Amino acid sequence: MIEFRHKLPAMNIDNTHNGTYNNLEMVLPCALTSDSPRLGLFLHLLHNTIADERRLVFVDNKVLACCHNWIRDHVHMMKSFRHWDYDLKSFLEYIIETQTDEGFFFELIKQLDDEHWSFVNDDCRIIFADDNVALVRLELEADVEYLVVEGVWQYYRATGDFEWVKSVLPRLEKAINYMTSSPKRWSKEYGLVIRPFTIDTWDFTFDPKSQTDRRIHDNEPMSAMHGDNSGVYEAMNILAAFNDKAGNHEKASDWRKRAEELKENMFKYLWNGRFFIHQFHINHKGVDDLEQVRLSLSNGYDINRGVTNLEQSRSIIEEYIERRKTTTAFAEWFSIDPPYKSFKDISPGDYVNGAISPFTAGEIALAAFRNGHEYYGWDIISRFIDISQEDKQICFLYSPQDRGAQNGSGPSGWGASALLNAVDEGLAGVVDKDCLYREIDFSPRFVVCPHKEIRYITGYEISHKFVDVRYIQTDEGMRYDVYSEAEKINFHILLPQSKGCSKLLVNGKEADFDIVNIHESSYVDFSFNPRRYVKVEIIF
Repeated sequence: MIEFRHKLPAMNIDNTHNGTYNNLEMVLPCALTSDSPRLGLFLHLLHNTIADERRLVFVDNKVLACCHNWIRDHVHMMKSFRHWDYDLKSFLEYIIETQTDEGFFFELIKQLDDEHWSFVNDDCRIIFADDNVALVRLELEADVEYLVVEGVWQYYRATGDFEWVKSVLPRLEKAINYMTSSPKRWSKEYGLVIRPFTIDTWDFTFDPKSQTDRRIHDNEPMSAMHGDNSGVYEAMNILAAFNDKAGNHEKASDWRKRAEELKENMFKYLWNGRFFIHQFHINHKGVDDLEQVRLSLSNGYDINRGVTNLEQSRSIIEEYIERRKTTTAFAEWFSIDPPYKSFKDISPGDYVNGAISPFTAGEIALAAFRNGHEYYGWDIISRFIDISQEDKQICFLYSPQDRGAQNGSGPSGWGASALLNAVDEGLAGVVDKDCLYREIDFSPRFVVCPHKEIRYITGYEISHKFVDVRYIQTDEGMRYDVYSEAEKINFHILLPQSKGCSKLLVNGKEADFDIVNIHESSYVDFSFNPRRYVKVEIIF
């Protein structure tokens, strides 16, 4: 009943420039529209920003491929480069293989004339003199172990290599057990992951000495930061899923139980009724009395790691919407707000003490798409498209009052990856439920953007698995064609505002469906077992 009007890719449709000469926009994932290359070129820029962070590290008679030589940056970018890179394991595997007897992982490999190795004691570094590099763990960091677990999950999704996952599973479990038992990492009294007093997930404390000292000292001021706890919560659930796949159902149940206990403690001590407070101080009073109202960047991660329910997720998102109305900054994607009067020697608005963060923007956009704030999610993406078109780049951080200025050094690919993932799993809504897109949760939200005809392609190049989506909206309804090797697709299709669904056709045959409301948004829900292709028509 609903026909596509144009073939994509194309360069000109109806005398409108809609694509590029050599198909610059055809990276993975990519978006092609009938009226503009704007979204496609944004994805191209994000792709290239992340790809430009790729490095080779030569250490210990090995060659490792990494997106920056820090496992943190690597895993944060992995949620995007898993789509196109062909070496997703070497750096991750090396970090796992060099796990210490105590259970912690090292996090970075740096040349010896970069003095990060001198910021810690011997137990947190290995010197490779012949390679002129050091393998280092900045002791105060509390996010490494759960990020390694997330990295293994991303690797598994793209490759389906569960035999390797099973081989490293004991090390992953040892790491999370370390995080929940070591006095340096865990508060028995509160049942929470702890760290020295830093800004959110960052690697220095309020003490100016931490510029060159990243140790944990006796009587160190310690705090519980929500992002560390949501990261360990997600890691526990990943470990549960891996154990279920391995047939260890009792152990899987135990990991889920521990995850729920951790979540209960997060809400008991870290939730202020609207969002997660910045730091819950364990043995000190902090530097001011604003921690209860201080909004920090990990709130978006908390939502997307599954800690919050719909009401709590919307509350966090709406806090950003409200602060947008009152901030003097050009955007509400704060690293932290309000900033500290001074932190280590960093002034308000500088670096992570209040700069504007693309990774905050990406995580909040993804959360918005998933929690009934779909138009706000697109608003964030659209504003970043404007920024990227003007600046021709994505920065690591932005000065609040001077958007054109890079605010401190760091990997721009981190924020670019969060934005790309927000488009892929949020706007396009193609979510791999397990691995290799065998089962897909398909929640497209293209109705919130101005494009009425789109072709969107995502997948994993390493496994040659692709999902090709074609969409059109007309006055009569809308149509989605999905080409994939999925054995099952769970459809959850956003309707335009003020539109209902009178009839659903699947491959030309009328089918049953449910209408699911998320706040003021309505979705058409049904499941289907396709054979490489399915045509879905929703009649308004």
